[in-house]
Amino acid sequence: MATVITGLESLTASPEKRLREKKLGLLCNPASVDSRFTHAKDRIHGCFPGHLTALFSPQHGFFAEKQDNMIESPDLVDPRLGIPIYSLYGPTRIPTTEMLEGIDVLLVDLQDVGTRVYTFAATLSYCLEAAARMNKEVMVLDRPNPINGVQIEGNCLASGFESFVGRYPIPMRHGLTLGEYALYINEVYDIKCRLKVVPMKGWRRSMYFQDTGLPWVFPSPNLPSPGSALVYPGQVIWEGTNVSEGRGTTLPFEIFGAPFIDPDKILAFMGGRYIPGGVLRPILFEPTFNKWMGRACRGFQIHVTDPYAYKPYATSLRLLQAVLYHHRNDFAFKPPPYEYETEKLPLDLIIGDGRLRQRIERMEDIDTLENDWADQQAAFISASRKYHLYQE
Repeated sequence: MATVITGLESLTASPEKRLREKKLGLLCNPASVDSRFTHAKDRIHGCFPGHLTALFSPQHGFFAEKQDNMIESPDLVDPRLGIPIYSLYGPTRIPTTEMLEGIDVLLVDLQDVGTRVYTFAATLSYCLEAAARMNKEVMVLDRPNPINGVQIEGNCLASGFESFVGRYPIPMRHGLTLGEYALYINEVYDIKCRLKVVPMKGWRRSMYFQDTGLPWVFPSPNLPSPGSALVYPGQVIWEGTNVSEGRGTTLPFEIFGAPFIDPDKILAFMGGRYIPGGVLRPILFEPTFNKWMGRACRGFQIHVTDPYAYKPYATSLRLLQAVLYHHRNDFAFKPPPYEYETEKLPLDLIIGDGRLRQRIERMEDIDTLENDWADQQAAFISASRKYHLYQE
């Protein structure tokens, strides 16, 4: 039985009477379910019959069927409700006037993963901006941060590196729920959207997803489990390289590698297979699509043994240095484009700072880098705490 009640369940259990007079839109995907797997569109339609007039989908599509980046989704029509499904990862990533003119309130029910580069946050920010321009209300139905709301990791996005994988100077692992994130950016960046968050009940900041009792439905095809979400804040960096991040396997982001990697050399650089909070297990795998499709890749599976001790971002940056150190002639940074940015290196957009990538290449100690961005983190933690809706 779930110990956490989501914003979706809270709203539909105690409906706001004023919403029965409003035309509603809903931004959602397959992970937008209640504790019994009933989808948000069905709960909203059942609670406010005839008032749900439009659906919206983020990256990967309304059915989360699109596997990779920059694979757009078309607009659709919901066959049962007969209402439009507007893609916010198609010809436009910003809601248009035509999309929003038929609604009064945009409900947002998305399972975020607590990482700056995950594009649902960018989609939400564009929705807030568009709603503010058109004087529409946005209501976020909050869900857990699956990697907890306590641990913060990584550098804040540097000026000049804003993109669809990071619009604001926040750490890589930010520790906010999507509702808290919305409140934070709406005020701090003066968006001025009419915004309300329907909070969860029973969620504590120290919870990982497995502590919530809620069912995990993958929010995107390559985050199939809470385990993949846990390593994602670090393992996403491989998207900016020629090293496979595990797409085309059953354990994306949990495994990584390339044909040229020598696992013994990597382990020697890392000081052995035991890392803080986890174990690096050498493996060989063949991706069925994406990088190195059909080629034997040597690499590792990351087994997290203590999630509170495991630091995904620092761990993956060290692994990147290990690959650079031993395989510089075979390793390559992926060239643009990446998430519609055509000039900057994808890795620079992902880590959010081109100078940081250069320091990593120079083999500067990761502990030193962490110390250098500690003040950024502290400032963010101090500023964002005001918007916390939940206790530790």
